[in-house]
Amino acid sequence: MDHINHTWTQSFTLAGFTTTGNLQPLVFFGALCIYLLTLAGNLFIILLVHADSGLSTPMYFFISVLSFLELWYVSTTVPTLLQTLLHGCSQISSVMCFFQLYVFHSLGMTECYLLGVMALDRYLAICCPLRYHALMSRQVQLWLAGATWLAGFSAALVPASLTATLPFCFKEVAHYFCDLAPLMQLACVDTGWHAQVHGAVIGVATGCNFVLILGLYAGILKAVLKLPSAASRAKAFSTCSSHVTVVTLFYASAFTVYVGSPGSRQEGIDKLIALVYALFTPFLNPIIYTLRNKEVKEAVKRVTDKIRNLLRKS
Repeated sequence: MDHINHTWTQSFTLAGFTTTGNLQPLVFFGALCIYLLTLAGNLFIILLVHADSGLSTPMYFFISVLSFLELWYVSTTVPTLLQTLLHGCSQISSVMCFFQLYVFHSLGMTECYLLGVMALDRYLAICCPLRYHALMSRQVQLWLAGATWLAGFSAALVPASLTATLPFCFKEVAHYFCDLAPLMQLACVDTGWHAQVHGAVIGVATGCNFVLILGLYAGILKAVLKLPSAASRAKAFSTCSSHVTVVTLFYASAFTVYVGSPGSRQEGIDKLIALVYALFTPFLNPIIYTLRNKEVKEAVKRVTDKIRNLLRKS
């Protein structure tokens, strides 16, 4: 690591991934393709939900909000990933570094809260079907969606501001974006207290939501098992399977990085795990929510027919 004075540093250096000359263009092209497909897939879901009245349900509204979030979430870190893959170690200004840190964790916490809201939506749909539309009115949907963003961006202020005020003696960040642990390793002072505060804030945000999701799905499981036929039970479970898959992917990788012990992992493993929740999960979400989804396939057909009719008339 490069040593610098323990005052305000003007820039940091992102180490990124170490790739050989032959693999570098291939890895860069692969990451770029995944990024573009992620943008296209999530944008497709947003446009489809808003274009087709058949998808004007609370579940698809929250899916479109998740897709909108994923557009920003993946765009927060992938540009610096591509930069380091293309040019190796890359400079990033301290302002942009801390801004990236704040936005990344804000969006990550927002997604935690949003996944909890989506679990609540499934719980109300299955356990309270007669009152579902009254309980999950359009006004309530908008309020819940807005509350997740407000809570996420508020909670991230604590770890981001504490990290930004640290004195730094080194400038090389052992990551492809500015994250909490790699930045704290560059500080000139003991960051044990900071790590405890970060763990408490992130732990409350993610842990409480995870417990909430588990509790809601316990209620869903109890209600589904009481349904009279196997067909009705299978239909109820099918509406939750996509959400459960997304929750598993997101929380498994995030908990591994932010709850597990960094010292017990080999150097560079955190960067690989970060790729799962920062790149591959946003890429897989549109596929998970649309693959084998009969309602989405029917909506695509309806929208396609509308476009064809408009083109014929013109």
